[in-house]
Amino acid sequence: MQQDTSFLDATGATDFDEWLARIDEIGEELGYFQRLGKDHAAFFSDDSQTTLLVTFETAEAIRTGQPGQMPQGLGLARGKGWSHLCLVAFHDSWYRDPAVWGYFDRLVDDAFFEDFDRVVFYGEGMCGYAAAAFSVAAPGATVVTLHPRATLDPRIAEWDNRFARHRRLDFTSRYGFAPDMIDGAAQVFVLYDPERGLDAMHAALFARPHVTRLRCRHLGGRLEQDLLRMNILPELLIAAGEGRLDAALFHRLFRARRDYLPYLLRLLSRLEARERHGLTALLARWALQHKKHPRLRRARDKAENALHG
Repeated sequence: MQQDTSFLDATGATDFDEWLARIDEIGEELGYFQRLGKDHAAFFSDDSQTTLLVTFETAEAIRTGQPGQMPQGLGLARGKGWSHLCLVAFHDSWYRDPAVWGYFDRLVDDAFFEDFDRVVFYGEGMCGYAAAAFSVAAPGATVVTLHPRATLDPRIAEWDNRFARHRRLDFTSRYGFAPDMIDGAAQVFVLYDPERGLDAMHAALFARPHVTRLRCRHLGGRLEQDLLRMNILPELLIAAGEGRLDAALFHRLFRARRDYLPYLLRLLSRLEARERHGLTALLARWALQHKKHPRLRRARDKAENALHG
């Protein structure tokens, strides 16, 4: 019998409070929904004791970018028959909240994570920081984090001036310095674009023997969006949940960038800026065999004129 999932939809909500109430109802159907202070919530879908996917997501991203205005991780987890725990931030809190710390403390005290054979923590950016930081609560977990920040503590990351107003948050107490919090993880995969200097510096702070840093060159700062559009991210998380994820699998999947127009255009712009006319023409001609785009034609013609003119 096909399972009825029609209730997994919060799109009828007209404002934040109504959406939150709808998420609360759905959470009670699937497992539970729990407010964590005024800035966070935990949404748990109890499907399996084999694998648990833990995602860190923002309310804005869920409401504006996800089908049914439901957490991104829920669809993937239910599709695989996994349980799912989503920590929702209502704003850019960086999860630096004693209410969140206390929630994870209670999960540890209740041996919650020990009920699962595999646990995967996932997040991007601010949420990637949290995925790494709170993975300490589940020793042996796998962490997949996209361009995470190690900390915003100015004594350590004074070189990162992108989040000036959040530096005042407490990154020195509980679950604070993310690279120290991953020591108990079985495997950690840090995805980042090395062309983004500040992101690369944060990624370097995660260097540990059990950390695999995966370079996503020329993808920029929207890794999650790009990996989703290339249909790579679900495969990475599924592989992590099945214990198959490694650098070789990532690089095989990452070949999809060769057919991803935004990547090709970014690479083309980089070659043009460096006046690499031969490589620009070669790339544009190759890309035009697969994609029809005026930007590619202009780049090809300009590069060929520079080579022959």
